[in-house]
Amino acid sequence: MKEKESIRTLKGVGEKTEKLFQKVGISTVGQLLRYYPRDYDIYREPVTVESLNDQETGAVLATLTSSLDMKKVRNLTVISGTIADATGRCRVTWFNQPYLRNQLRRGMTFVFRGKISKKGNLSVMEQPEVCTPAAYEEKLNSMQPKYALTAGLSNNMVTKMVRAALEQLDLSQDYLPEEIRLEYELAEYNFAAVQIHFPSGQEQYLEARKRLAFDEFLLFIMGLKQLKEQNAADKNHYRMKEVWKTEEVMENLPYQLTGAQKNVWYEIEQDLRGEKLMTRLVQGDVGSGKTIVAFLAMIMTAENGYQSAIMVPTEVLARQHYEALTKLLEENELLEQYRPVLLTGSNTAKEKRQIYEAIASGATRMIVGTHALIQEKVTYESLGLVITDEQHRFGVRQREEFSSKGHKPNILVMSATPIPRTLGIILYGDLDISIIDELPAQRLPIKNCVVDTNYRNKAYRFIEKQVQEGHQVYVICPMVEESEGMDGENVIDYAERLRHELSSSVTVGILHGKMKPKEKNEIMEAFSENRIQVLVSTTVVEVGVNVPNATVMMVENAERFGLAQLHQLRGRVGRGQWQSYCIFIHGKNQAEKSKRLQILNKSNDGFYIAQEDLKLRGPGDLFGVRQSGDLNFEIADIFRDASILKKASDAAGYILSLDGTLELPQHRLLKEKLEEYAGRQIEDPGL
Repeated sequence: MKEKESIRTLKGVGEKTEKLFQKVGISTVGQLLRYYPRDYDIYREPVTVESLNDQETGAVLATLTSSLDMKKVRNLTVISGTIADATGRCRVTWFNQPYLRNQLRRGMTFVFRGKISKKGNLSVMEQPEVCTPAAYEEKLNSMQPKYALTAGLSNNMVTKMVRAALEQLDLSQDYLPEEIRLEYELAEYNFAAVQIHFPSGQEQYLEARKRLAFDEFLLFIMGLKQLKEQNAADKNHYRMKEVWKTEEVMENLPYQLTGAQKNVWYEIEQDLRGEKLMTRLVQGDVGSGKTIVAFLAMIMTAENGYQSAIMVPTEVLARQHYEALTKLLEENELLEQYRPVLLTGSNTAKEKRQIYEAIASGATRMIVGTHALIQEKVTYESLGLVITDEQHRFGVRQREEFSSKGHKPNILVMSATPIPRTLGIILYGDLDISIIDELPAQRLPIKNCVVDTNYRNKAYRFIEKQVQEGHQVYVICPMVEESEGMDGENVIDYAERLRHELSSSVTVGILHGKMKPKEKNEIMEAFSENRIQVLVSTTVVEVGVNVPNATVMMVENAERFGLAQLHQLRGRVGRGQWQSYCIFIHGKNQAEKSKRLQILNKSNDGFYIAQEDLKLRGPGDLFGVRQSGDLNFEIADIFRDASILKKASDAAGYILSLDGTLELPQHRLLKEKLEEYAGRQIEDPGL
């Protein structure tokens, strides 16, 4: 069996099951293999009844102190009883397991393991697993995978299919040269593929994860290095001259550009005038003023008689950029001359035909849009500059797609992801890097607080007050919907809770990555127009829209996110003239982890926070919400795995210096893997 085969080839996968797997992005056996667990259920040493924590899974060695009661509640058969040890008592409850009354008798001692809920002074354990002490001893410290799920797809179903795939795939040949594997002390691939899903223990899990993270980084960096070699030889067919118009536009702005903005603009101007094609990344915090610098580059391009295109991840953001660009051109009497157009998937067939015509004839000099800009039907007259906003939402190959539209254009990439420079040089290996590290003077600093769940009711009243004053609110949850065996707030249930907590005049909306693009656009549009006052969302809003009216960002289970990502989310507020606030709520019994959140209180500097995040996230920080948008990595995390990233970069450099085209026999399988990886990046740009 090959990785590219359909999951229908696995026994037990029919049409209905296939559709469920497709909902979570799995169509092939390879995608199933790379659908890594988001957490593990670890069988730890039993604790005392007294030390059981609310909302956590715990195990106790206890004696059944009562006979089991059985009663019918609607369609459920409920079995309940009491267990105790020397420190206290605990209620146990099972649903639809009547046979337990014959198996469990008063006075018998077992290890009971399940999720705890505290009801007053009483601990209640629901659906506990029951083991003899000897049987539990065998399971001790084992790790059972927990996958991200969707309605109808159970954890058991995913587990069963992954086991079937691992049994049927031939993983005996390792594509990584043995020399590299030994040099960097990496596990064999067949070991890693099994142990990442079904670890024998924590040590084996770490070994597997290290190997798979290394592979992801290696393939990504090798692709970049090959691309950079191609780019280095590329002549700038759209070499430009300095123009006065950009100076005039800067003079007419209602504010002064910061020193950092001016420096970056100078670097871009020099690039566009050079013999070599520009491939530059502009990094800067949300709100640092990257967009105006991009607009200046578009004006310089138009003045030189060429076209420019700016590509963004969402339709709503594309529309906002288009409106901002149109306003700037209008104020400088350039609108009729450049005739900007907006191209997205929502355009009607007739509108698209007219826009394609305007682009092909050169009637428009500026094009704003989503990935619709790289569709086959778009033909550019003279595309001299391409700007992609939020680099991590577009694969490297998508940027290359533009080169098929004529000569290769100059490339400008904008990103608000604050990556430390040492890592940025590796991750953006095909780009020169500029940093805007100053915020505009008129911005009010955001007020932050880090609190536990006891603060929630107070937060809800504060949110209500902000909405009454005409403002809007983001609430971030780590999950889309309730997931089997996963703790943490989810968007669906949380939105329902807020609808009950807040007055009926407040409209609560939901947004998450499983929604169709059209639905997402409609929700973001409604929020940007204040038809939705409170938006409950996953981290998908990181690259959302500019809503200056939003003044509150509340993040639930904040301890499960990376600091750099929380800073990204915080950047969604504080974009208007009003004071803005960020409330980080950490889960119960997470006080220790909340200490790292205090770093966000100390600084609003994204690069400082990213650097601190890098120091704090080590191999011991095993689980949590994966940094979203990290260049489509499926298991690797640039912060937690910074040392692996550097080693993979060294290995990529060594392999390519030895064999630039991967023609040597020991690199044959690696070459195939690299081609397959590049193909995946084209198919899934992460849009």
